[in-house]
Amino acid sequence: MKKDFIKKLGLTKINAGSWTGIKSSTSDEHLESYSPVDGQLIGKVSVTSRKEYDKIIQAAEKAFIYWRTIPAPKRGEIVRQYGEALRKHKEHLGMLVSYEMGKSYQEGLGEVQEMIDICDFAVGLSRQLYGLSMHSERPAHRMYEQWHPLGIVGIVSAFNFPVAVWSWNAMIALVCGDVVVWKPSEKVPLCGVACQLIFQDILKANKMPEGVVNLVNGDYRVGEYMTHDERVPLLSATGSIRMGKIVGTAVAQRLGRSLLELGGNNAIIITPSSDMKLVLTGAVFGAVGTAGQRCTSTRRLIIHESIYEDVKKALRKAYRQIRIGNPLDASNHMGPLIDTDAVALYENSLKSVKEQGGTFLVRGKALAGEGYESGCYVSPSIAEVTNDLPIVQHETFAPLLYLIKYSTIEEAIALQNGVPQGLSSAIMTTNLREAELYLSTAGSDCGIANVNIGTSGAEIGGAFGGEKQTGGGRESGSDSWKAYMRRQTNTINYSTELPLAQGIKFDF
Repeated sequence: MKKDFIKKLGLTKINAGSWTGIKSSTSDEHLESYSPVDGQLIGKVSVTSRKEYDKIIQAAEKAFIYWRTIPAPKRGEIVRQYGEALRKHKEHLGMLVSYEMGKSYQEGLGEVQEMIDICDFAVGLSRQLYGLSMHSERPAHRMYEQWHPLGIVGIVSAFNFPVAVWSWNAMIALVCGDVVVWKPSEKVPLCGVACQLIFQDILKANKMPEGVVNLVNGDYRVGEYMTHDERVPLLSATGSIRMGKIVGTAVAQRLGRSLLELGGNNAIIITPSSDMKLVLTGAVFGAVGTAGQRCTSTRRLIIHESIYEDVKKALRKAYRQIRIGNPLDASNHMGPLIDTDAVALYENSLKSVKEQGGTFLVRGKALAGEGYESGCYVSPSIAEVTNDLPIVQHETFAPLLYLIKYSTIEEAIALQNGVPQGLSSAIMTTNLREAELYLSTAGSDCGIANVNIGTSGAEIGGAFGGEKQTGGGRESGSDSWKAYMRRQTNTINYSTELPLAQGIKFDF
């Protein structure tokens, strides 16, 4: 099965270490992609050298001059064709996502479906890049504003969503008239190569320049090329808060734009009126889905004191039923962490919980033995803590769930907001007043606030992103397209006079 989906995606056509994004590479340095599922080497991809990077940027600059002149609806047609190609490759690309990253096959398919959905969204958007008209204070003048593409949009994506987050940025940028240069995570390079190969076929069939969509590979050093490159006016980066601070500072110093999607420390408030079935579904999937490696993963449950013991009992029972193993097996709920380094970080976090005074309801551990040979599998944990513990204030990218007790709804909201991150949040309640308070100005301070659904997952129609140390960026739906364009105000004088603003006069 492994060889079949790799062959179907055309990856066997690539000689080991030969891909940079536009042609064969001369680099002697390679990324080796090992699957966290079984520890096997999937393939090698060459690291993009500085010389090759500059050639790719030059090709992108040249392609932009042509691409920006194509009417937006026709750019949308190219994106539509890519969406159709993804439909054909959905099964095999979803399997590659699952095998290279470690998320369940169903989640892999879901991620490719997100790509398809954003293509559909972008096609419609290509006919809706609206500006505004306004009345001038000067007679016989007309004013309006319009939007123009920026140029090259750099995209740095994280391992946990190997393909979807790139597409959220790229498909919108493309219909806006930008070209894209993508650096996927060095932990999942083959997913990037597969997406690039499919898009290059679409560009070739439509006689479009290769440089419209580009791929570079490597570690943080390749990302630094884009971060400091004035030829890249917008850099969209997904990753840790530490990375975001470095990228944001560097891009700002060259007066570029950055779109940052960083860490989350997401909480669900569980009220006395909540539906326990919804609570368990939202909390358990949010905590253990993708082995807790989503930026929207549920990290904290803030539970009313009157139902605290009942929720604990239900969670303990639910966690006993979680099946951990090969994510390509649909009967398993949770696959591996991305690599053994992630396992070590998880184990260190568990030690910190204990040292800082937390107590475990369920104590997870690294798993060994048959089926766990890769060394990347762990069992999930639940800990009872207070919100002010240093480890709770920090995002642990693993299946570690914290339980926190509250007495009033105002206290619960304060606890939820009392962390540096501000991505996703939720409340479980059937009380209208609680729900409306939660969504009010005095409620959640996160970019995403849900009622009676969990924190994990988002629809592409809404703008995705968060506040505070999450970075403040917005991707995907709504009017996020404006981040990929520049605004221009235009004034047209159709009179025979030239009246000046503010009543200023010159007599000639």
